[in-house]
Amino acid sequence: MAVEISPLVRPSRFRRRAGLLGECLAEFLGMFVLISFGCGVAAMAVAALPGSGRTAGATMSFVTVGDWVMPVLGWGLAVTFGIYVAGGVSGAHLNPAVTLAFAVRRRFPWLKVMPYVAAQLVGAFAGAALVYAVYHDAINALDHATRGPKTNGHTLATFSIFSTFPAPYFHGGFWGPVVDQIVGAAFMIMFVMAVIDLRNPTVRVFLGPLVIGFAVAAIGLSYGANAGYAINPARDLGPRVFAWAMGWGHLALPGTLPGSFSGYFWVPLVAPLVGGVIGVLVYDLLIGDVLHLRTQVAMPPEVGCTRPVTSAQNAVTAGSQPQ
Repeated sequence: MAVEISPLVRPSRFRRRAGLLGECLAEFLGMFVLISFGCGVAAMAVAALPGSGRTAGATMSFVTVGDWVMPVLGWGLAVTFGIYVAGGVSGAHLNPAVTLAFAVRRRFPWLKVMPYVAAQLVGAFAGAALVYAVYHDAINALDHATRGPKTNGHTLATFSIFSTFPAPYFHGGFWGPVVDQIVGAAFMIMFVMAVIDLRNPTVRVFLGPLVIGFAVAAIGLSYGANAGYAINPARDLGPRVFAWAMGWGHLALPGTLPGSFSGYFWVPLVAPLVGGVIGVLVYDLLIGDVLHLRTQVAMPPEVGCTRPVTSAQNAVTAGSQPQ
């Protein structure tokens, strides 16, 4: 039974929430959920499970591949529920690369781009703050138990809860991580466009966020290890700024670990934006334009595709049958 819910704050006192302000609030909350659960699962895998005594050692949670599968699935679910929370108000971009791609090819107003991005960054910062408030004891214990280079007492392992860094086999170079982030973000945007394109065989609206979450998980399983699987400037920069403020220092900003990488912060900030634009252009060129042309010439669906049969079609079919 439907129930009418009265507003918590009277519309006459906060009417602007019906427009851009409300959309930005939705982007903030959706991103807050995404980071709270995404960085939350990272904190579980990196610090909380090992430190709780529920695993084999104080600094180890799973073995080999299990260390990656848990965070990847967690990030996929984080994206799913972030979209479910914000989708009805803002469309749940939850990623500056998505917002930019929509502005470039989906007539999203350019005037809304920066407010959306600002809301996403603040939501990501707040989500990281919540994760730290919940897990700071586990994080501090892991930093204390881990040997090796430290920045203000913090380690690269605990920094990985919040933000990303390149794999050692890049030897501090930028091009490998840049290409990785462009590819990952391009795939993500292509998948998003395919899911929301009503001209394609469509995913039911209530399943859209789940399918996009699966897409994010798939990208992490396929392209995650090179550069930490950011594919979202706000997802990386918001928690990175928080980590810098909480003492990770130059490890967070400018993203430097002497002997390993230097000034890395710009890679997950810029490369996903480039990848997002490439992704939407590739989708529109190879799929969107084809669908547009087929609509114009009224081509029938491909063999094997089904469409609902209307009552009018039933009546025509019945009238053509011999009596």
